[in-house]
Amino acid sequence: MKRILSCVLAAVSVGSVALAQTSASHRLTESVFNGGGDPGNGAFGASASHRIKLDAVGDGLIAVGLSGASYRMDGGFVDVYPPPGEVQHALFSDKITLVWDPEKSIGQYAVYRDGMGVLSGGGTGTCFASGLSSETAIDATTPPAGQGYFYLVTARNRLLEEGSKGNRSSGLERPNPAPCP
Repeated sequence: MKRILSCVLAAVSVGSVALAQTSASHRLTESVFNGGGDPGNGAFGASASHRIKLDAVGDGLIAVGLSGASYRMDGGFVDVYPPPGEVQHALFSDKITLVWDPEKSIGQYAVYRDGMGVLSGGGTGTCFASGLSSETAIDATTPPAGQGYFYLVTARNRLLEEGSKGNRSSGLERPNPAPCP
């Protein structure tokens, strides 16, 4: 909580930015209620025309970061919503069922599929399925004779940040030029 509080205070002092104000014509109130804690329970940045009061129980008070040409401050949701990692051990458990290991940051999964020739040419597949909440996808499609499909699975955390499609044999990360919706 101290980290979040210091970010908000820094934002208030930079360029006189006010994150919450009260006046005769409007009132902004922000609340967070979950894990426990209180960052001071006091008024900050008070003046004759406005008063900013920070009061949070649990996670960060602001959900979006502040940024400019030379700085960036995040709201502090990294602990609760970690960046998505690479999905591991995708394989078929039978002729039509693709399964993989759970990814700890999961909000949902996306599956990319394409023909084997596309993979050797540097492609990384097109969206086959998205918004999957379990570690399973079904594909009953039979590839054309003499051909096959490849599959890559990605995870999205609850902030909809998508993880990697993994690395190429060269060690470079596979690009994702057309993410699933």
